[in-house]
Amino acid sequence: QVQLVESGGGLVQPGGSLRLSCVASGFSVSSSAMSWARQAPGKELDWVSSIYSDSSTYYADSMKGRFTISRDNAKNTVYLQMNSLKPEDTAVYYCARGPTGRGTRGLGTQVTVSS
Repeated sequence: QVQLVESGGGLVQPGGSLRLSCVASGFSVSSSAMSWARQAPGKELDWVSSIYSDSSTYYADSMKGRFTISRDNAKNTVYLQMNSLKPEDTAVYYCARGPTGRGTRGLGTQVTVSS
């Protein structure tokens, strides 16, 4: 059974950093494209970043230079390192199987950027 469990969210001040983790089970992240998406209150789900099986990575324009996606194949885990966080980054962040952020997802982890 495919399962994704996100963690690492929390409350952080503007300019701060967080690292989100996504532990996968039921499949191997090394052989699947994986992605992160986020949903702010009252808004639609937005794609954030993807990592492919060949380790190529892609980011939404507003995240380039601030966010880094990576994976640890041994731990079957995908990460999202988020730096220079802004209040507009506040959202529930989801890990998803597949490159679009709209595949099988976990329950999400809340990120709140506020002073």
